[in-house]
Amino acid sequence: MTLRAHKGHGTENDFLVIPDLDGHLELDDVAVRALCDRRAGVGADGILRAVRPEHESDWADPGADFAMDFRNADGSVGEMCGNGVRVFAAYLERAGLLRAGQARIATRGGVHTVTVAGPDTFTVDMGAPRVHPDVVKVRTGELVVTGTPVDMPNPHVVVAVSAEQLAGLDLSEPPTVEPAGPAGQNVEFVVRDGARRRARMRVHERGVGETRSCGTGICAVVAVLAEDTGAWEVAVPGGVCDVAWTDDGGLLLTGPAVIIADLDIDLAGLDVSGELER
Repeated sequence: MTLRAHKGHGTENDFLVIPDLDGHLELDDVAVRALCDRRAGVGADGILRAVRPEHESDWADPGADFAMDFRNADGSVGEMCGNGVRVFAAYLERAGLLRAGQARIATRGGVHTVTVAGPDTFTVDMGAPRVHPDVVKVRTGELVVTGTPVDMPNPHVVVAVSAEQLAGLDLSEPPTVEPAGPAGQNVEFVVRDGARRRARMRVHERGVGETRSCGTGICAVVAVLAEDTGAWEVAVPGGVCDVAWTDDGGLLLTGPAVIIADLDIDLAGLDVSGELER
């Protein structure tokens, strides 16, 4: 069996987009892990299956144009992905499926409108963050600090560190969070730059490890740092994204996304052909 897929990335957070508009495929964790494996598979931080919302009626809003079935590299299901949804839109634009330069995309974290903002650049209405009033303890290596939980809508913990601490972090293992969220969490380590609304960030993503970027994490950082509703610029190892507030307290995430390859994957070598058929 051959699987058609498209490789793309948003600020070097990379994904495989798998077109399945008629809902013929069902991805399980074995198949996702095999495809995302960077040595024996194609390699990616996650999978984005493109499907019509009527074929995912248990979670997808039927009023959306498309549904994004998002899986982390370990096969776990994700609510939302700010970089992934831009890559998803880049695929839709490339395939001629965007109407008037935008689409309403259903995720397990709600429906998000994505708009073409320029060449290989997209703006996502991310919705309103939920910043929790409590703090949690975060440990990574010898560093022990406190962090602020944020739902975007997937769970995050935002940790302020110094520039030296940010540069010296070892994120090869998941940070320990106490108390941890019931479904785990992404942990963002952030330094506020000298500029009033600029920050630098590194992130450990649940189900993946340290990644070059995290769109929902960038928004979570702005939700914690913001003292007003001005626009922010957040730099990650993979690039830069901009975040602006909406009048109703939501966040708009703008950043690059590009499709870099069209692939026909021979699943025989992955030994997952039986895991992809309904």
